Amino acid sequence: MTGLRYVYAVCRPFGTPLQAQLTGVAGAPPRLLGHHGLVAVVSHVPEADFAEEPLRAHLEDLDWLTAVARAHQGVIDALTTVTTPLPLRLGTVFRDDSGVRTMMETREEGLLGTLDRLEGRVEWGVKVYVEDETPPAEPAPKPASGRDYLRQRRMQTKSREDRWGKAETFAARLHESLREHAEDSRLHAPQNPTLSGASGRNVLNAAYLVPRAQSEAFVERVERTKDGMPGIRVELTGPWAAYSFAGEESTVGEGS
Repeated sequence: MTGLRYVYAVCRPFGTPLQAQLTGVAGAPPRLLGHHGLVAVVSHVPEADFAEEPLRAHLEDLDWLTAVARAHQGVIDALTTVTTPLPLRLGTVFRDDSGVRTMMETREEGLLGTLDRLEGRVEWGVKVYVEDETPPAEPAPKPASGRDYLRQRRMQTKSREDRWGKAETFAARLHESLREHAEDSRLHAPQNPTLSGASGRNVLNAAYLVPRAQSEAFVERVERTKDGMPGIRVELTGPWAAYSFAGEESTVGEGS
């Protein structure tokens, strides 16, 4: 079959077959490509969409990008049920099988080291939001003067800043507590609500690397915090493949 090779992840050899009905990016079924002690999970994609120039153009198309991201994530999720994958960056493409094998050989030591570190571990995401302030049941009285108007605005600003400050303190304490029960953690930039669609202001966007066997206890610890403070929302996602802890290998680019 002609076409480029789209690479989802690298893992160690595993005995469980991939789901027969599993499809990847562009509707193609993923397959395993072995090299020494590593296996790349790949599928064929059309050059017309995934060569360097068209791919760059497609990355500006949100609908196209969303469809590719969902297919990519579907393969990673399937792998996570049978092994510990080292996920690669969305849109990692090589010219042919030889290019994929060359990548694995060149990066063999680092890939094996990272896989050893991630073996039996999953990623959990925790986000903390300050909820949007609930409007009062009755509107505030119309200010009698410009001075009263400014005073109202100052009070509103102070109330908002107080809520944000308390939420940031809560988030910092939660992060420190969760770090103690994880092997590693990453703090990501707060999400932009315009892009994420989430309500409220994001004050914590963190990822935690947790042994799969200890995940239940980690989840329970997060769940106990959810009602800890009015006006604050705690969201837990996972378990995921350890994207945030994959290291340099997660940013392998297009091969020749």
